[in-house]
Amino acid sequence: MDDKKYFVLQKGGKDTEHIFSGKQPRQAALKAASRLAKVGGGKVDIKLRERGTNKVHVFKGWVDIVKAPANKPDWLPDKVKKANVEKGGIERV
Repeated sequence: MDDKKYFVLQKGGKDTEHIFSGKQPRQAALKAASRLAKVGGGKVDIKLRERGTNKVHVFKGWVDIVKAPANKPDWLPDKVKKANVEKGGIERV
């Protein structure tokens, strides 16, 4: 059984058209961070509302450039983006 959950990105307290999926809120937040944060641009506030519930998961996300793993495929560059998030809590709406 697929336990995938869907999370809607919120900006200014309102839902946007951006939807991220994952089994856990952190997985969806990592996807959002890799898309929203700029390399070396500091931390970005990420609020994801879980569809079907009244929970809003709050994260801070950022992106770093790191060395690619040793077993990387040939087409992958030597340096890659790596998203990071830290959870700030859960808000109820």
